[in-house]
Amino acid sequence: MIDYLNGILDSKKSDEVIIETSGIGYKVFIPVSTFSKLPEAGSPVKVYIVEAAAGMYGGVISLYGFLTKEERDMYLLIKDEVPGTGAKKAMEYTDKVSKSFADFKTAVMAKNASMLSDIFGFTKKTADKLIAALKDKISEINVSGGEKWHEAAKSFGNQTVSEAVLALISLGYKESEARNAVNAAYADSENIVIEELIKKSLKYL
Repeated sequence: MIDYLNGILDSKKSDEVIIETSGIGYKVFIPVSTFSKLPEAGSPVKVYIVEAAAGMYGGVISLYGFLTKEERDMYLLIKDEVPGTGAKKAMEYTDKVSKSFADFKTAVMAKNASMLSDIFGFTKKTADKLIAALKDKISEINVSGGEKWHEAAKSFGNQTVSEAVLALISLGYKESEARNAVNAAYADSENIVIEELIKKSLKYL
């Protein structure tokens, strides 16, 4: 079983790399979080590996790689604990989660399905599935870095915030712009009526 590959980065794409070790080139699938931190081709690199068997009787072995053990641990947790999630699907989920492992952990522990949908792009059904499967286990996963959306997280699932976002969308703003503006305004004063929240939000647009 391969724990990690330590070699030369021969080539890289957004979803895969070739790592040369002892004259052998290994094709390794990677998440966005790993790709964004890779060095230039030709540089030394160390990637932590997960092996996954596919095909009839497990005849094909695919390698999935991560720059840190934390990323690998999160991937394995999703793959092993979320029902109906194979190696490729777990990588798709990890791509989304890699926006902020800290915020994902917080959202799951807080059972905040709205945050999982709005920040990470999961459908409500998938968000609920992730929470049910991981809420009692994700606390064991160590993640580095702070939360990016700590203040905004307070607003997810809030009816006043939702109505303000819809109001801004009706005025012609994109949903992402509207939500960012409302979250910023809401973070300044949580006990606010809908009319005032809309006015404050417009200042951020």
